[in-house]
Amino acid sequence: MNFLFVADPLEHFKIYKDTTFSMMQEAQRRGHTVSVCEPRHIRWTQGTKVLARVRDIHLTGEADAWFAVTGEREAELSGFGAVLMRKDPPFDSEYFYATHLLEQAEREGARVFNKPRALRDHPEKLAIMEFPDLIGPTLVTRDAQDVRKFHAEHGDIILKPLDGMGGMGIFRVKADGLNLGSIIETLNRDGAQTIMVQKFLPEIAEGDKRVLIIGGKPVPYCLARIPQGSEVRGNLAAGGKGVARPLTDRDIEISHKLGPVLLQRGMLLAGVDVIGDCVTEINVTSPTCFQEIFEQTGCDVPALFITALEKELEFS
Repeated sequence: MNFLFVADPLEHFKIYKDTTFSMMQEAQRRGHTVSVCEPRHIRWTQGTKVLARVRDIHLTGEADAWFAVTGEREAELSGFGAVLMRKDPPFDSEYFYATHLLEQAEREGARVFNKPRALRDHPEKLAIMEFPDLIGPTLVTRDAQDVRKFHAEHGDIILKPLDGMGGMGIFRVKADGLNLGSIIETLNRDGAQTIMVQKFLPEIAEGDKRVLIIGGKPVPYCLARIPQGSEVRGNLAAGGKGVARPLTDRDIEISHKLGPVLLQRGMLLAGVDVIGDCVTEINVTSPTCFQEIFEQTGCDVPALFITALEKELEFS
């Protein structure tokens, strides 16, 4: 079967940790062929199906020249066995438009994972609000007074933009309220932009856990991303240390509540972020941490994913 990966430029991949690379590697190992394109290579012309300018590639097994291009062509997305949307955030207007093109390709018969509508309708930070029993005290607002009241109630808070990634734009304000006004102005742009405010969870010292849910079921190990030094953020992109751990009973409880819902909505893969007992985000655009968990535990996460993908293709 031929799989098309819609992703960032291959030349920018850090294959020692890249999850999309590990997916490609496992797909090829099983005899599937791999093609790639970027969102900018997808187009839809009046009276035709959605097309993309794609590169057919073969993974070489080498560390440097890790892929070889075996062909370049224009192809209908509906002609692939599966289309995997693996473009990294930010979820900007171009990402949004890409989901519309991919949804049209679905109407033409393409199988897209995660489903374009699910990606579009599932804001990764806001999505947690649907599950109030799984999260800590949280406020979504653009009003500065709302934020100040929340701070007065909870004392130690985290503020972050709704469109951030990799820990970008996250601020902690303690009980003294130092710089709260300036931080609010920076994030909400004088009331023009909605932000999220959450009670600070001291359990972050033990790690911001990435729990992977594949085909509605949890991977048995998570990756705890532990803040280093004086940093409050555990994100790997912000210098956090990744330590693989077995899921706790609470992690399993969370996964069993979220997994079937996410799968039913068309999300074959999700990365649920958990601090202590609380869900903080539900990532569906381009969840990562496959390789880190595999290397530390031997749990073959790429194999679990491709197996789930094959099952979806077989029974749908």
